[in-house]
Amino acid sequence: MAPWYIAVIMGLVEGLTEFLPVSSTGHLILAGHALDFTGAKADTFEIAIQLGAILAVAVLYRERFLGLAKADPARPFSGARGVWLLFLTSLPALVVGFLAHGAIKAHLFGPSTVALALLAGGVLMLVVEAHAAKMSRVRLVGGLDSLSPRLALLIGLFQCLSLWPGFSRAGATIMGGMLMGVDRKTAAEYSFLAAVPVMCAAVGYDLLKNGHLFASGDLAFLSIGFAVSFVSGWAAVKGFIGLLSHYTLRPFAWYRLALAPLVWLFWPG
Repeated sequence: MAPWYIAVIMGLVEGLTEFLPVSSTGHLILAGHALDFTGAKADTFEIAIQLGAILAVAVLYRERFLGLAKADPARPFSGARGVWLLFLTSLPALVVGFLAHGAIKAHLFGPSTVALALLAGGVLMLVVEAHAAKMSRVRLVGGLDSLSPRLALLIGLFQCLSLWPGFSRAGATIMGGMLMGVDRKTAAEYSFLAAVPVMCAAVGYDLLKNGHLFASGDLAFLSIGFAVSFVSGWAAVKGFIGLLSHYTLRPFAWYRLALAPLVWLFWPG
């Protein structure tokens, strides 16, 4: 495949952006164009290394995931109820993603569509933060154990927006949670957990269809991308939760709005 340093760069981009509301897919597309790392094989590599970021969340929140195996009366987000909540959140995106997979890869994986998604997501993020400011005196849903099936499903419907590359799965689920009255930190943590089943399904489906593109000689390249994605994803999740304790999502919104015109300028087509 490409030189090893491209795997490092792409792994860093994936891990640092996967769980931030800025769109990892969008940044990977842009990085790929900048590095001249494009094509069907590159697209599948970008999806495959998401497994590293997924593993980072699974390790960081291992107690929550292990808790899904057995119900704990003191923690409603556990056992069958916890699994049910994650299923409700995952279902809409899985259905829409399965039905529209071909069309998405054929028509939405390009710099111009990414720029539009960055712009739309940035504007919506500012709207959501304005709404959150008005709700500041209202009692918000706080803590994963306070989530209801209704909230889980509504967040899942918002997650469908992330099927548009550049919109951001994390951004869609966090904004959906906040609009439904969930506090910012809880919305972010639930976004991390809800990412695991959806991303596993999406990565597995794509690898089943396109895994034949890789040969045994590509294993080292894939391993580098996976490892870098895991380490940078771990750091990004820890850092993002810390930031949300002191800041809103507005800096990410302004970043998206600033990036969108640069995408149109430097990555046309």
